Amino acid sequence: MTSLAAAGLDLRRGRVEMAHGGGGRTMSRLIEAMFVDALGNEYLRQRGDAARLEAVDGRLVMSTDSHVVSPVFFPGGDIGSLAVHGTVNDVAVAGARPLWLSAAFILEEGFPLADLRRVVASMAEAARAAGVPVVTGDTKVVERGHGDGVFITTTGVGVALAGVEIAAARVRPGDSVLVSGTMGDHGVAIMSARAELGLETEVVSDTAAVHGLVAAMAAVAPGAIRWMRDPTRGGLAAALNELARDAEVGVALDEPSVPVRPQVEAACELLGLDPLYMACEGRLVAVCAPDAADDLLAAMRSHPLGAAAARIGEVTGDALRLVTMRTGFGGTRVVDWLSGEQLPRIC
Repeated sequence: MTSLAAAGLDLRRGRVEMAHGGGGRTMSRLIEAMFVDALGNEYLRQRGDAARLEAVDGRLVMSTDSHVVSPVFFPGGDIGSLAVHGTVNDVAVAGARPLWLSAAFILEEGFPLADLRRVVASMAEAARAAGVPVVTGDTKVVERGHGDGVFITTTGVGVALAGVEIAAARVRPGDSVLVSGTMGDHGVAIMSARAELGLETEVVSDTAAVHGLVAAMAAVAPGAIRWMRDPTRGGLAAALNELARDAEVGVALDEPSVPVRPQVEAACELLGLDPLYMACEGRLVAVCAPDAADDLLAAMRSHPLGAAAARIGEVTGDALRLVTMRTGFGGTRVVDWLSGEQLPRIC
């Protein structure tokens, strides 16, 4: 193992330099001390340009995602853990068990080494907790002013769960819509980290890896799960509008059934935002056969990440492919696609 001091890295005052991406000794020392030691596993210790992985029995699932969150550190997480959770979740809601991750860092010249160390340590802890190792990666450095501290791109590979077939084409009118927990926590956590909102209780991001939750659902009714998505950018509203478009159906939601924390609702009211459009990073929305909804809800609620799971609506045969919501006042409103961008740089 190469310590930071032995690699010539001053964690207290040091900053990323152009030489850290130049391909020479300085870059090699940064990678060994900053990344390999923190993320260390048998694959990274191969020290090759690619990881040699074991053969798997089943259909492979692959996803990639870039993470550009601002600020880098926020209540409940940071860009390091978020990069792991985001890609693990993309693979999981495709109906697969995540196996491996890759990670590519784009660092801005001048980014504090202490902050980089914190990000990498967080990524390592998230990967270990998820049981999904980072097996290969890359590091690049851009000139000061040409980035924003650190960007991370992660790619995940997994193997499809037996009996699970996730596709919009399988969704039918009458199917039930389920969510695994409260909506909008991540978006409000990011917002509160950027500005003083005067909230009585701090809202923390829901960032978490949901593959264990998906496995619990698949264990009780694999064939009944028609479709899943993690409602990140654009929140629940965007996810369900994508479903309505792709499956050529409508979706009818029941507003009182959608779980939203009071402090999230208060923050959104204060700023004129809608929790349905706020990003989540540790939640999933699923569509299932109606006769399996109760069993799936019970399985979700038995998992720590699904304690607040709820049935929030149903799929309809609406030819206009609208997502609508029955309000608490007895009316109905359309939950349309997000126009513009509520919050930039949230994930």
